[in-house]
Amino acid sequence: CKTSERKSRGGKAEARSRGAAKEKTLECGQIVWGLAFSAWPAAEAGETEPSCAVGLPCLILATGLNDGQIKVWEVQTGHLLFSLSGHQDVVRDLSFAPNGSLILVSASRDKTLRVWDLSRDGRQVQVLSGHVQWVYCCSISPDCSMLCSAAGEKSALLWSMRSYTLIRRLEGHQSSVVSCDFSPDSALLVTASYDACVIMWDPYTGEQLRTLRHVPLHSALDYSSEVHTSSLRSVCFSPEGLYLATVADDRLLRIWALELRAPVAFAPMTNGLCCMYFPHGGCIATGTRDGHVQFWTAPRVLSSLKHLCRKALRTFLTTYQVLALPIPRKLKEFLTYRTF
Repeated sequence: CKTSERKSRGGKAEARSRGAAKEKTLECGQIVWGLAFSAWPAAEAGETEPSCAVGLPCLILATGLNDGQIKVWEVQTGHLLFSLSGHQDVVRDLSFAPNGSLILVSASRDKTLRVWDLSRDGRQVQVLSGHVQWVYCCSISPDCSMLCSAAGEKSALLWSMRSYTLIRRLEGHQSSVVSCDFSPDSALLVTASYDACVIMWDPYTGEQLRTLRHVPLHSALDYSSEVHTSSLRSVCFSPEGLYLATVADDRLLRIWALELRAPVAFAPMTNGLCCMYFPHGGCIATGTRDGHVQFWTAPRVLSSLKHLCRKALRTFLTTYQVLALPIPRKLKEFLTYRTF
């Protein structure tokens, strides 16, 4: 693997305005199927790995490759930090623990998930087995207590990130589950399926809280026989936790408000495969089969004081802990997202 750099095209004025920006290519030698960013903790005096400035965190990028390898790079220099071997087939998805612990989870077509600890020289910590199909997606909860995985089966699996054991199967979809995501406070989990439904779950109890159905908009679209409107591809939460974005094969990007059963916004797009919110909100990126990334303006919202309080409490309280509080029932229902 090697890194190539070249200055961006354009005149001197453009270079000055962009600070002489450079294009950087990380040559992985294989088809890249999955990506995940994380921050490497600030280096102390005397440390050389990775080669970032002392006292400043580095940005690292994990790449999941076609041959089952995972290569981890230092973004600024393009230096290869780790080559992680263990998977026997394509590494389809990657997820870093959000707490900065350098724990990395990989999902593969070999039907397993693997847990790696980059702070211990990339040691493989655990192999999670339980799926009978290719694993498409993995998502670690923001509080780093749970891991959800989707593998083209009718159920998603929920794992403990503390004991690396299976907590429960989430059963309710009628077709393959292909995408999953946790809310920013870890109190909700959403799964998307080929059955044209997104199910919202309480991950602590396994209860289904809401089902969002993707109803075809025949008046707005000209469908051909090749379009499978039932194929939902991706779902993700907005950073404040009040919206969802979904991508489906009916050529639409949908945005849903958490408390409503119908989308609040649509955008026409073709060949969509995945979507992700910008970390600070206001923008959604979508990836397509024809090699494009498109950016969309998303509804901006000022969270109510009620929602901010709920989000703050649910960040460290489980559903069971909320239900045990000596507070009115209506307040418990609000805190556990049961007042939709």
